[in-house]
Amino acid sequence: MSSRKGQKDAARVVREQLAREKRRKRTLWTSVGAVVVLVIAGLIGWSVYSSQRADDFTAPKGTNDAGTGVVIGSGPVTIDLYEDYLCPACKQFQEISGATIDQLVSEGKAKVVFHPVAILNRYSTTEYSTRSSAASGCAAEGGKFKEFTDALFERQPPEGGPGLSDDELIDIGAGVGLNRDDFGSCVSDGTFKPWTQHVTEDASKARVTGTPTIRVDGKDVADRSPEGIKAAVEAAGK
Repeated sequence: MSSRKGQKDAARVVREQLAREKRRKRTLWTSVGAVVVLVIAGLIGWSVYSSQRADDFTAPKGTNDAGTGVVIGSGPVTIDLYEDYLCPACKQFQEISGATIDQLVSEGKAKVVFHPVAILNRYSTTEYSTRSSAASGCAAEGGKFKEFTDALFERQPPEGGPGLSDDELIDIGAGVGLNRDDFGSCVSDGTFKPWTQHVTEDASKARVTGTPTIRVDGKDVADRSPEGIKAAVEAAGK
């Protein structure tokens, strides 16, 4: 009897161990499945979020297909200019080489894609880089981007201060021929601030690390003098 009882007890222990093992495996696979579901859900959520961020802006008139810059001219060679309206070196570049770029555009040798990035907000107490870039979007919407850009560099405020006020930006816009009411509402409402963020984020993805950055058909131009830019455009056009 004791032998039979021992066999029964041993069998019961084995059955219990097998049952526990099955429960442990079920629990394990349930946990794994839950993790997989969470990972997939996270990836889907990030994808949706990223697509929403990418589409959560309205580009002004006259921009390229990607909405990352305002196009000036229609020549066969593309000059990409990445500039911040608060950047002193950008103002200097415009003073030295701006006329050369204008000439290349007017002669039909090149087109310019101007990317008004906002990377110097830390040097302004009012995020002037963002405000001025967004205002340039308003100017593009009104068909006066180039005129407004030239005027902004002429009136460039010093770093470390508030920069030009919105009212001053509106006065400059009206001064280059923009409708004061329409342009003023656009500036005051910050209509193109999301666009400015898009332009700036795209510049970062394009490995733009400072301003001004000049690229001719996608290649950085180290010599930013009038001669250097002409040479780069001529070489790209061959």
